[in-house]
Amino acid sequence: MGLVRWDQDSDNLVSDGYSTARGPVLRSEKQEVSKVTFKAGEGAERHSHPEEQTFYLLEGRLRVTLGENEPYEVGPHEGSFHPSNVPHKVEALEDTTAISFKNLVDPTGYKPTGKLQ
Repeated sequence: MGLVRWDQDSDNLVSDGYSTARGPVLRSEKQEVSKVTFKAGEGAERHSHPEEQTFYLLEGRLRVTLGENEPYEVGPHEGSFHPSNVPHKVEALEDTTAISFKNLVDPTGYKPTGKLQ
């Protein structure tokens, strides 16, 4: 499975419980890469995780709150870096598509999808 198709599984719920992000996910033992979409007004509640995470926006706008800092906006061809264990929240100001990159610290509880057959 070297080829990754980002035009499938568009209705897949990426993280159950705290986020409305939908889209295809590639997970291995060491990384997670997702193409996520949020409709305007949706997002992810304040949460944290041991993985570092970076969002790269393809289209749309997000309002991001990182730690105790003031919220900031991220637009197309911009990104947002979320350090390990730092609480963060995102809200889509308009329909948004982004690529999410995470290093997986503990793959327990994650179903790997990126395996060579």
